[in-house]
Amino acid sequence: MDIQSETSRLLDEDEAEPPGLRSEREAYLSKVKNSNLYLATFASVLGPLSFGFVLGYSSPAIPDLTRTSDLRLTDAQASWFGSIVTVGAAVGGLLGGWMVEKIGRKLSLMFCSLPFVFGFTVIIAAQNFWMLLVGRVLTGLASGVTSLVVPLYISEMAHEKVRGTLGSCVQLMVVLGIMGVYLAGLFLDWRWLAICSSIPPTLLLVCMCFMPETPRFLLAQGKKREAEEALRFLRGPDAPIEWEWNRIEEACNEQSSSFHLKDLRDPGVYKPLLIGMVMMIFQQMTGINAIMFYAENIFEQAHFKESDLASVIVGLIQVFFTAVAALVMDKAGRKILLIISGAAMSVSTTAFGVYFYMVEASSQAAEGSHADLAWLALLSMAVFITGFALGWGPIPWLVMSEIFPLKARGFASAVCVLTNWSMAFLVTKTFQDMMNTLTSAGTFWLFACFCIANVIFTIAFVPETKGKTLEQIEATFRGTAGP
Repeated sequence: MDIQSETSRLLDEDEAEPPGLRSEREAYLSKVKNSNLYLATFASVLGPLSFGFVLGYSSPAIPDLTRTSDLRLTDAQASWFGSIVTVGAAVGGLLGGWMVEKIGRKLSLMFCSLPFVFGFTVIIAAQNFWMLLVGRVLTGLASGVTSLVVPLYISEMAHEKVRGTLGSCVQLMVVLGIMGVYLAGLFLDWRWLAICSSIPPTLLLVCMCFMPETPRFLLAQGKKREAEEALRFLRGPDAPIEWEWNRIEEACNEQSSSFHLKDLRDPGVYKPLLIGMVMMIFQQMTGINAIMFYAENIFEQAHFKESDLASVIVGLIQVFFTAVAALVMDKAGRKILLIISGAAMSVSTTAFGVYFYMVEASSQAAEGSHADLAWLALLSMAVFITGFALGWGPIPWLVMSEIFPLKARGFASAVCVLTNWSMAFLVTKTFQDMMNTLTSAGTFWLFACFCIANVIFTIAFVPETKGKTLEQIEATFRGTAGP
């Protein structure tokens, strides 16, 4: 298996592209109007916004549930409350892979809003720990479906000029949801917080009723007239869509058969699948979900008196730099942002480990000595979140939506989502155990090692997909791209 040679070929593809084809594409894109595309993207990313509310909910809710609530969760129960959502999300990833192929991207997105709403309703009405778990599993299930469907929906709607920016909006809305629930958690208890969290998925269901299915899926289903109408809606009335239509139709005709497991022997399937899976493993092994789930607990251990406020500051940083990444994604490219991101996270997690090591070493000293080092914990967290938001937050999901061939897109995306959420469960469930066994310092140094490995893997294997159509990327992995 020679993934490296294919990656190098993909990096050189811009230079190999005939100037005539490039000028045709530029002439076509100059007549495209993106207003409807932006509208459809906004409707779809209400799903990741809901997903963000689910991810962030445990951070303000757990202190409330363990201290002031009549349910009074134990530490073990709180750990399950924070991590069980990832189990539901892993199952949701498998379910989403089946749904996108059977009923399409649009209907899958609409249906996933239901377990969001039902899950938060169960949490609102919870009278015991088990009801809380059921609610978290349901919202996790919806999050898993959403994390698969929305990147696919956007990548199949968008053209290559804005696909990176729009694809990055998925992660931007996730972090907006996290920040929103952190802010609301300053003023609301856990039940009212669940009520607020049910609003975005309700809006998702309503808005998606008016949006189209993706042209590629409709064409793969043999619905040519509907596919052409959807493409014309997305590109505007003045765009000569025949140029793009012919390229999409040609690619769909080449993959008229459905996916079978024997297709995993095809380099055009197994090479991008391996890259996607490893990126998902590395994303979680940075420790991001563990850090976000237990943000308030981390700041309390770092001796911040206003730990909930510190979490809000972290959320604001994440939103700002995810927005920056979205703006520069189609100019800077995916690969350079991943390298910068991994380097920043490795430095910050190393510094966080140093902070905890110094605190633990001086545990017999006065508490004031801890406060003198509190700035290091906050700075380390800020740099980590900045680095993650610039690269390893949005880009693995974006690359996942770009590199898989159409016929394997549902299966391969499901495998990647399952990998991501399985790793998320493993890291979040064992995070407190790692803190106890390896010490807080050792845990963050372990995350630092994986961040360094992220950089090495990116340099060696991750392809640059900036400015390329989905069909060009697919052709490169199949080995049929130009020399």
